[in-house]
Amino acid sequence: MDTQPSLKKNIAISTLYQILIIILPLITAPYIARVLGPDQSGVYDYTNSIMTYFAMFAALGTASYGVREIARVRDDAAMRSKLFWEIELMTVMTSTVCIIAWFIFIAITPQYKVIYLVLTMGLLSTMFDISWFFAGMEQFKYTVTKNAACKLIGVILMFLFVKKEEDLLLYIIIMISSTMIGNLSMWLYVPRFVEKVDFRTLTFRKHFHETLIYFVPTVATSIYTVLDRTLIGVITKNKAENGFYHYAMQIVNMMKALTFSSLNMVLGSRLSFLFAEKKYDEIKEKIADSTNYILFMGYGICFGVIGVAKRFVPVFLGPGYDRVATMLILMSPIVIIIGISNCLGSQYYTPAGYRKLSAKYIIIGAVVNLLLNLLLIPKYWGYGAITASLIAESVITILYMKNCNGYLRVETIIKDSWKKIIAGLVMLIVIRALDGIISSDILALLVEIAVGFTVYCAVIVLLRDSFMTDLLMGKVLKKKRSS
Repeated sequence: MDTQPSLKKNIAISTLYQILIIILPLITAPYIARVLGPDQSGVYDYTNSIMTYFAMFAALGTASYGVREIARVRDDAAMRSKLFWEIELMTVMTSTVCIIAWFIFIAITPQYKVIYLVLTMGLLSTMFDISWFFAGMEQFKYTVTKNAACKLIGVILMFLFVKKEEDLLLYIIIMISSTMIGNLSMWLYVPRFVEKVDFRTLTFRKHFHETLIYFVPTVATSIYTVLDRTLIGVITKNKAENGFYHYAMQIVNMMKALTFSSLNMVLGSRLSFLFAEKKYDEIKEKIADSTNYILFMGYGICFGVIGVAKRFVPVFLGPGYDRVATMLILMSPIVIIIGISNCLGSQYYTPAGYRKLSAKYIIIGAVVNLLLNLLLIPKYWGYGAITASLIAESVITILYMKNCNGYLRVETIIKDSWKKIIAGLVMLIVIRALDGIISSDILALLVEIAVGFTVYCAVIVLLRDSFMTDLLMGKVLKKKRSS
């Protein structure tokens, strides 16, 4: 087995998977938005947000904790095998408790009982999700190929069988089962990396304590990634508003995947290994390169979305979703804000063992978000939730930057940002000009995206921005630092 996986290869595999994650909603969301409509989409988003709380307690913090622990001992077959079974069996136990609690919840809940029963598969999916193990081993091909295949099959089934508004339950079954099957399929490859262990020697107490440390920021993060959806449903009692917010968040999540998800997923594992090896200079270089890439993508997407949102939403989702366009414009800066904090969280705080410190900052942001949600959602509905998220994420990013021991400096962010901001503004001006010339929505959208991207890159080259010059000179993720 290759104990030193190629960083470039893993980033390529992960990026291709993230591209697939982006492309699939681009194909499915327009169809589902038209078939189910805002109300039914809102029902799915609300009920799924409830299930997410139970899944979160089932997983505790194993997603991040498991990656770090496996990455640190990936070259020791006996130790990684022992760790795998200890962490996974603990997840089985916590998931079992949560499934029992879930059925009690369904029994006492008067509405959406059948939907909640179907969503039970989401909890089973959490129980058997071992993607953290393969991420820690930097063996992304095993998780990516199976999950990609299952997602594609799910999309095909959706187009074949979801035909009308009353097919909401069938849509949920297809989506949730494709995820569960993808997670189960990863078990086929476990024997390649895990040896037999004496189960009598396994201990869980230490892992339970550690995963609780990782779990605290997970709970805090959920306040502004899940609770906002729940509060919109509870406070506004408007299913359509949940639907609008759902599609806005879905598009934002696509932007996140394009900006930083694949990069951080791969580099988080590698940096855990580098921290164990005490290669601090290499770590700083990788964080600097990652941040520059995130800023390049983030500013381009932010200004691009502001420019095309009014045209994009009617074409993408159909009539009746104009409110989503405004939500997207308001939400667009969050890609840059979260990009920076996510980079530091994935590449510094977690690999360096400072998860407890990052949890403290996330809790502060979560409290800010919760208070602002309660204050703003009653009056401004989804717009209020977006404003709360922007402020809370900014608080977290500021705290992360202030206390990262120089691994990323404010001066670096400013130096790497100003040319990209100028390029973004020029792109936005060009898009607005084109918007007034071309009347056809589809043609305008295609031209604006193509010309806007070209203008953005051209201005960045003319300004000799560090990211583009490094890219053109082949300095990003140098070969000597990639394996």
